[in-house]
Parts: sequence; C-alpha cells; structure tokens
Amino acid sequence: MASNLPGSVRQLGVALRALLVFTAVLGIVYPLVMTGVAQALFHGNANGSIIKVNGKEVASDLIGQAYTMESGKLDSDGKAIMVADPKWFQTRPSASDYDAKASGGSNLGPNNADLLAAIDEWRKAVAALEGVAPSQVPPDAVTASGSGLDPNISPAYAALQVNRVARERDLSVEQVHKLVKDSTEGRVLGFLGEPRVNVVKLNAAMAALG
Repeated sequence: MASNLPGSVRQLGVALRALLVFTAVLGIVYPLVMTGVAQALFHGNANGSIIKVNGKEVASDLIGQAYTMESGKLDSDGKAIMVADPKWFQTRPSASDYDAKASGGSNLGPNNADLLAAIDEWRKAVAALEGVAPSQVPPDAVTASGSGLDPNISPAYAALQVNRVARERDLSVEQVHKLVKDSTEGRVLGFLGEPRVNVVKLNAAMAALG
C-alpha cells in the first residue's frame, strides 16, 4: 500500500493542477474575453438593449409593456380597472400583463371556451378603440405571444392604430406613418419570420417628440 502512495500523490497533483488551469481558463479568462467582445461589438445588446428618451432610460426593446391608464372604475377587489391609453400604440394581449418575472402563456388550448371568449372580448375592445369593424382586427391584436413579453406587433396592427394615435396626439397621419416605418423590422436574414413593428421603440420615438 505504501508503494502506491507516491503514484497516488502524483495523480492527485495532476488533478489539482488541471482543476486550477481549467478554473482559471474557463472561469476567469473565457468570461472576461466574451464580456469584452460583447461590449466591443454588441454594446447595446450586452447591456439589455436599453432605450433612452431625452437621456433617460425608459425601457428595454426586448420586453413589451402595457400602455394603459385608469378607467375611473374599480373592480370587485377595489382596484382601478385599467384600459388602453389611446395616445400610445398598443401591444398584444399578455397572460402575465408584461411582468418580466412571470413570463409565459395562458396554457389554454385553441378550443378552450375561456380563451375563445377572451379573444372575442379583445377583438371587440380593439375594434371599439380603433373605430373599425371587428372583422378588420388583425389576429395578433387578440392573441398573446408564448412568452407574454413580446414587444412586436404586425405592420397591419400598427397601421390600424395610426389614425387614432395621430388624432390623440394632434400629429399628421404622415408623421405617425413615418415613425411606424422607422420602427418596422424585416424578416431575419431576409427569409425567417415575418416583418414586425417594435412597439416599445415606436412609443419611445413618439415620446421623444414631446
């Protein structure tokens, strides 16, 4: 047993040295290099894709927000009932009310009666807000994303809101259309996904107008 001790000690020494080397390389050097590359090449993304308005940080363009106001009515629990603020472009419905700590969908199937009833209510609410027939409401205006945090809507839903936002903000329709165009992103790599409008960026651009 004693004769095997030196060999065991050497193996232990090799293992400890390997542990120290890999700890230094993978636990210190690699993270520092990746952080440096990210900060140098993708500074905005690496820091949360923060949006600033007049020099103040207001949001991240990766996470949607609810643009609402108090309706003046209370629910059964005595809390203020929130409704869409007509001065802002509206995002999709969210199962989590755009709470980043509670990302997720409703887990309701496409034939679920509660989901169908909610979609019908959302469609009527959007139609009333925009002054159009329910049949003109785009699908993404009444359906939530899988995460409940998606900041993007379809160009069709953005276009539906242009007249209302222009009227509420006393802007020309052309001005608002330009803001929508500037906030529209094409397909990834030219063929993946669909064109989309980032509502957080769009509303930030709107806020910057004053």
